[in-house]
Amino acid sequence: MRLDRHIAALKGPILVTGAGGFVGANLFKTLQAHRDDVYAVVRRDKGWRLADVDNEQVVVADLNDSAAARSLVGAVRPQTVFDCVSFGAYAFEDDPVLIHRTNVQAMIELVSLLSAQGVAAYVHAGTSSEYGTNSAGPPEDALCQPNSQYAVSKVAAASYLAYVGKTAGFPAVNLRLYSVYGPLEDSSRLIPNLVRSALNGALPPLVDPRTSRDFVYVDDVCAAFVMAATKMQPELYGESFNIGAGRKTTIAELAETARALFGVTEAPRFGSMEGRAWDLADWYADPSKAKRLLGWEAEHDLASGLKLTADWVGGLSEEAFKAGTKKTAASGKRSLSAIIACYKDGQAIPIMHQRLTATFRKIGIDYEIIFVNDGSPDDSAAVIEAISAADPRVIGITHSRNFGSQMAFRSGMELSSKQGVVLLDGDLQDPPELIEAFYAKWEEGFDVVYGRRVKRDMPFAWGLAYKLFYRVFAALSYVTIPHDAGDFSLIDRRVASWMLRCGERDLFMRGIRAFVGFKQTGVDYVRPERMFGVSTNNLLKNLDWAKKGIFSFSNTPLTMLTSTGVVLLALSLLAAVVLALLRLFFPDIAPRGATTLLIAILGFGSLNLFGIGLVGEYVAKIMTEVKGRPRLIRAALIRHGKSTEQLPERSST
Repeated sequence: MRLDRHIAALKGPILVTGAGGFVGANLFKTLQAHRDDVYAVVRRDKGWRLADVDNEQVVVADLNDSAAARSLVGAVRPQTVFDCVSFGAYAFEDDPVLIHRTNVQAMIELVSLLSAQGVAAYVHAGTSSEYGTNSAGPPEDALCQPNSQYAVSKVAAASYLAYVGKTAGFPAVNLRLYSVYGPLEDSSRLIPNLVRSALNGALPPLVDPRTSRDFVYVDDVCAAFVMAATKMQPELYGESFNIGAGRKTTIAELAETARALFGVTEAPRFGSMEGRAWDLADWYADPSKAKRLLGWEAEHDLASGLKLTADWVGGLSEEAFKAGTKKTAASGKRSLSAIIACYKDGQAIPIMHQRLTATFRKIGIDYEIIFVNDGSPDDSAAVIEAISAADPRVIGITHSRNFGSQMAFRSGMELSSKQGVVLLDGDLQDPPELIEAFYAKWEEGFDVVYGRRVKRDMPFAWGLAYKLFYRVFAALSYVTIPHDAGDFSLIDRRVASWMLRCGERDLFMRGIRAFVGFKQTGVDYVRPERMFGVSTNNLLKNLDWAKKGIFSFSNTPLTMLTSTGVVLLALSLLAAVVLALLRLFFPDIAPRGATTLLIAILGFGSLNLFGIGLVGEYVAKIMTEVKGRPRLIRAALIRHGKSTEQLPERSST
């Protein structure tokens, strides 16, 4: 089928909720390849499936939060919604309250919001587990006998959509998905494990060979979503459709297909599923209704689908494959993105990578490491490429020139995909091991945890100057600025999102961090000397840093100038009156000559020049902002050891 024509016919904007999941991510990427008005809705972060997607097309919104759902619908005003949200499909997702809150109540709230606004099509992802019987190829009107809390919730969702579709005229259909497989599937599932093992010359232990499934390739499922939306007519409102290949495949048949495809000589090993009669059923779909009313049928047979899945699985390292499971998130520990601003740090980058990796593994969390090569003249880009080739968790960003560490941090934050970010300088003066203490504070409930430099390994005079700056800056600023706190910090995704909405180009990150607020605390540490080379900072650069901070977060200089002008004007008037009285009543003692006049002219002239210069600093900042030039330019993005040239991105302008 010509799916591109159907995608072009969809009414936009288009929302894909649950886009961080297997089906949702594939559907979003299918649509994104043809249109730019498609938005992926994720609960917390992009996750590994959407790591390569521009942040502008990803919306973070927990649809279990009524206010977030209302804000989402009001901001995007979607016309086509593909609802792939689900919770409870995995054995470790066993909270019945959250299952029904996510799959039923949140869905009802979303449909109500869409109904009030008006929408062209709403397509919901259901499950074949709604039937839960051993009948062969049940039609859509067969008796539902759900076999789990998850299936119960999906039956309730389908029943609700049937009601609002047929009674209230809401343009919704429910797709009962059978055993979907393909790229981006959770690596703990049957097909990815089977293919991974087969590529290595063996098969994993399998369940009872009599167990059967209707395996349907994910691209066919994506096509079903699109066809359902484009075929949306009043006579279809509220209908459910079986989306499966219409073929029963036993586990024994699956194993033999894999053996033939991948040349596995070892015989498969099977376990027993006695006592689970529903799993031993003649389990396959009757997709005739979908073919008749939607014009859809599965195009991939099992062999071709397994080959395409193998193309994806074969491109993953062992570490990446193991990390691609929802079980990691089920541990309850939040994930982190480390963002390292690098300039002349080629020697330090491998050590930074080793220390960060060791720290994250010690904490036991999911993570990614983003090195930002900020126009460095050394071999930093080549070093990052080599590390990313060996470690799929490493991402590199190369800027077209040096934009400064603040823009390097922003660049990494824009592409980060985890639940929090850690900002570090690439010279190893920010010890990665301190992240463990940061993480502990984050778990206590703090949204921002910053490093507080109680001591610096540097000459006494420089250390004193830095301490003096922070205290002057805090005294002048209109926001509360913590003393001795640099950029080294852990920032929750929610706070980072607000920071990215601060659009200034003359960026002072630690000031922005204080400006957005939330619950913040500090962790003391001693800042060591640079491990390699010499510092790129000097007196002029430090003065520029001081000006950047003060003029970005303080109006006090202008207030002081105004106050000084008022005081001097009053003194001038007083002096004029005194001189006039002296001339009238005591002409002999009244001042004479040019000295007084010269001093007055020099004093007021100097004050004028100082005032003009001070105002000029603010005008220069205004000029920087109103020109609207790109904040930063990414020349290339490095993943898996390969550097890809980057086109202009809307998020960086």
